[in-house]
Amino acid sequence: MTPPPAGARTRALLLVLCGAIFLEGIDVAMLNVAVPSIRAELDLGTSTAQWVISAYVLGYGGFMLLGGRCADLLGRRRVFLAGLVVFLLFSGVGGLAGEGWVVVVARFVTGVAAAFMTPAGLSIITTSFEEGAARNRALVAYGATGAAGFTIGLVAGGLLTEIGWRWVFFAPVLLGSVVLALGVAVIRRDDRTPGHRPAREFDLPGAVGVTAGMVALVYGLVHVGEPGDRRTQGLVAIGVAVVLLAGFVLVERRVGAPLLRLGLLRNGTLVRADLAAVLFAAAFFGFQFVVSLYLQELRGWTPVRTGLAFLVMGLDLVLAPVLTPGLVRRFGTMRVVLAGSVCAAVAYALFLRLDDGWGYLDMLPALTLVGVAFALAYGPLTIAATDGVTESEQGVAGGLLNTSFQFGAALGLAVVTSVLLAGDDVASLDDYRAALLAPALLAALGALVIASGLRPRTRTAPTVRSAAAPRHRSPGSRQASPVAPGATGTVRRRRSAGPASRPRRTARRPDGARRRDSR
Repeated sequence: MTPPPAGARTRALLLVLCGAIFLEGIDVAMLNVAVPSIRAELDLGTSTAQWVISAYVLGYGGFMLLGGRCADLLGRRRVFLAGLVVFLLFSGVGGLAGEGWVVVVARFVTGVAAAFMTPAGLSIITTSFEEGAARNRALVAYGATGAAGFTIGLVAGGLLTEIGWRWVFFAPVLLGSVVLALGVAVIRRDDRTPGHRPAREFDLPGAVGVTAGMVALVYGLVHVGEPGDRRTQGLVAIGVAVVLLAGFVLVERRVGAPLLRLGLLRNGTLVRADLAAVLFAAAFFGFQFVVSLYLQELRGWTPVRTGLAFLVMGLDLVLAPVLTPGLVRRFGTMRVVLAGSVCAAVAYALFLRLDDGWGYLDMLPALTLVGVAFALAYGPLTIAATDGVTESEQGVAGGLLNTSFQFGAALGLAVVTSVLLAGDDVASLDDYRAALLAPALLAALGALVIASGLRPRTRTAPTVRSAAAPRHRSPGSRQASPVAPGATGTVRRRRSAGPASRPRRTARRPDGARRRDSR
């Protein structure tokens, strides 16, 4: 492993990578708020306006696994910086767009760039910090920064949209330029490691298969919640995705240098972490979508006021670096994730009492609990999904995790959209309550997935017996010292069955205790 950078360089490296994930989170959130203004100025239809969001998710979720493997094979620094440059360029293109299709294309390419940048950045952390407490602290800070970027972006997007929606595209360019300049200076150049294979060994059929399969899957999930022909298109796309991904598995079993080594999926902790990430993201994005619609369409709140209401969920930016590393050390990673999942399920269940007269104080306990859930779950999920993975596969492990988050986001939106559209054209309060049941159930299912892999914590009893404890020995017997069940270093008495099975000799100490003969 490359030696970790020391001192100020370590902090600067983590700052750059946290800045990149913060940029990605704030970019997505700001655009969610700005879509109505973009639609009005560019005179977009409903389907085109929806693709301003969906195009990014399609590129991000579809290319994430490929991006992670490219980071392993081609160099993490190279892929991270290249992805960041493309991200900034096409953010600027979106801000200059005069037609709706230009915005959609710009968002798709920006999503693809993020799909290369994000897993590369994560793998730089996991290969630059020694596995253990140092890496865990870095990953918790990284996860908290990304979650806080999304929360802050809801407020920043509302404020920038008041000035002009184009600033929602230009602001990431300004922030990202600073991150890029620092990244060039502090990220170490890529070493030639065994994971860096020449281009001729690159698994091109696997790359094409998994990327096409993930694009089809995300496309299907985006549309399956809509009525009419679009639902049919979504179901067909999901069917195509299943065929493509099954073909991908067959390819990976036969090629010599697979894009995804299938043996990696035998890591039970990694698989459970990725499944939990799907359900955690599905629950949150579904919840955030429904509550945003409730506040703005049913209650008439402005985007800025809605964003400010969600700001308390950014509490994880403060809690996670201070609280979470200590909890992980004491209770273990997956137990902390379980606590976060339970907090999320409780928070979403509290919203089932939703009423058309609710004020901010009525929502505050649940929104605060969502922030606590992110502090407990988001960073530790990253730890669990990359812990014990070899350095040459950290990029693809990060790609799997981030693919899980994106897949979960699309799944959650599809589920709640289906529920909302099942009623009348205009959603009623009962429709919102029904839709909010889905995030609560998804979060609870995520908690069950985590709990299924936990084992009871056992404590090893000490083997040293108190000198004051009485010893009862029958004449002529050779009784072993009593030791707690499960403790190590026990001395068992054997019945003699010949020379090979004779018990060890013991010598008596002055205090009456017995010790093993040192032979």
